[in-house]
Parts: sequence; structure tokens; C-alpha cells
Amino acid sequence: MSVQAELQKTIEDMVDDRRGLLAADESTPTITKRFDAVGIESTAETRRQYRSLLLSGEGVGDYISGVILYEETLDQKDDQGRSIPELAASQGVVPGIKVDKGKGPLPGAPGDEITYGLDGLAERLRNYKEKGARFTKWREVYPITDRNPTALGLRANAEMLARYAMVCQQEGFVPIVEPEVLIDGDHSMERSAEVNEQVWHSVFHALHEHGASLEHLILKPSMVTPGKAHPMAAPEQVAEQTLRTLRRTVPAAVPAIMFLSGGQTPEQATANLDAMNRIRERTPWHIGFSYARALQQPVMEAWKGNPDNVNPAQEAFLKRARLNATARQGEYEAGMETA
Repeated sequence: MSVQAELQKTIEDMVDDRRGLLAADESTPTITKRFDAVGIESTAETRRQYRSLLLSGEGVGDYISGVILYEETLDQKDDQGRSIPELAASQGVVPGIKVDKGKGPLPGAPGDEITYGLDGLAERLRNYKEKGARFTKWREVYPITDRNPTALGLRANAEMLARYAMVCQQEGFVPIVEPEVLIDGDHSMERSAEVNEQVWHSVFHALHEHGASLEHLILKPSMVTPGKAHPMAAPEQVAEQTLRTLRRTVPAAVPAIMFLSGGQTPEQATANLDAMNRIRERTPWHIGFSYARALQQPVMEAWKGNPDNVNPAQEAFLKRARLNATARQGEYEAGMETA
């Protein structure tokens, strides 16, 4: 199979009008914080048990088309001895892998950050492919202040995302491009829209310059919302501002936009996704989800590391996945949360 055909097959397996992505790629420090919050000890074994739990529930593939894994998870196995990527594939869920190596300050741009991990990426990808991974994810972050992101920050982060995407496509991986505009702060919705427009414009300008195949990548952006020091905007406002900004910056060739939840509650993330899909006829892309905490928080709370709680935890996960699949149809109602 040619690289182009390989990329197209992965897109076809991941992108449809109902399912979304599970982001289960938390680093060990991040998942440890989330486990600590609900009283779960974070060890390699509890992390293995938890991520196996997420992917082994009956019907997961009805609502989830792909899972982003952390490197540790690629080498772990479920209780039946299958690798976690094999478990995912058995459910019709495409396994992927986070490939960035964390972030740090961007020299010359106070307040901005840059992500590491390009060195040796191609070689790592070949190893990941042997373990079953078919797509990748790389995250760049953009804080909003009166002076951030700077012009240098916009250019440098866009360049990293474009270089990452090209390496992945050359190795036969569909890249998820994640420019996350942070919700931290007291900025207005208008300021959020302004920054997101700058970010998305710079990212696609860099992707074009590098010759990336737009038909074979997925955008994972933030929704346009006010800073978390403000009250959350109504879903209809989030939908209008977000889609307006996307239409100004994202080419129609991109097959799917899978949003991150970015500090929203599970219910807020679902309601905002639903509001966008109620006016989806005005967009050329599939509008979906790639949620981490907004899918997983109820699962951790139900499981608590107790083997007796596996079934309730899986039911909690399937409920959130099903509600977000319903939101992708623009048919979610708040009353479904308690049904």
C-alpha cells in the first residue's frame, strides 16, 4: 500500500458523521494528578487497568473511532494478553500516539511556550507503527494575555506543527494538529476569537508552506470561549463565534475538526459540540470531539481503582461517549444527562 493510500485509509476509518476520538494520552504526571483527585494510586498497573477498562466495554466502537495513547500504553496488555492497540483495533477503534515531548519557555518571547520532540521523530514513528499506531498527535499551547501570543510565538509554534505534520505524513501517519489556546485568564470572548483566528491562520499558512496534505490531517483546536475567570458563554454563542472564526481560517480540504474540551465540564463540552452541529450545514468539515477529561472524569470517579467497579465505570464512559455522538448529530438535550 502506498503512503497516500495508507493515509486515506486511516482518515476513512477515523472520520465519520457520528463518532469521535478518545484522548487517553495523559503523561504519567498528569494522570497521577487526576488519579490522586479521586483516590486512585498511580502505578503502571493501575494505569494499565484503567486504559484497558476504557477500551474493553461493549459498544465502544459505536461512539469512538480513534484513541490517542501515551507511549507507555503501547507496550501494555489487557487481562487477555492483547496489546492495548490490539484491544482498540478489535473494537473498531484506530490506535494513535502522542509524539510531542512536553513544552517549555520560548526564548525571545516572554510568556509564550514551545513544544519539544522533533529530534528522532521519524525513527520513533517506525517503532510506533510496528506496535500498531496509525495516527499521531502534537500539541502546541498559546496563552492569552495583553501581549501573548507574540508574533514570534505564533510563527514558532506554527512552524513546529507543520514540521511535525510533514514528518508524520511521510511515514504514513495521519497527524492530529493541536494548537490549544488556553482558557486560563480573564479575557473576553472577543479576545479569544481574535487570538484563535491568529493562531489558526498562522498554522495553516505554515502547513501550506511545508506542503502538507490537508486532506490527510485532523485539526484539534480549542473552542472559542471567554477566559475561565468569566462565566461560561451560552452554547449558541460558543458555536457562532467558533464556526465564524474557523470559516475565516481553515481550508475546506481538511476532513475533520475534532475539538478539545479545554477546561470545560463534561456537560458543557457536550452542549457546545451539539450547538455547533445544529448549524453544521454552514461548514465544510466534520465537527467532532477529541476529549480527555470531558469523557474520562466520570469514569475515574466511578472506578476509583476498585475491580468491582469496572462495569459501572464502563457504563459511565459509554454514556458520555454516546451523548457526544448524539451531540455530533445536533440532537443532544440536557435532559439526557439524567435519563
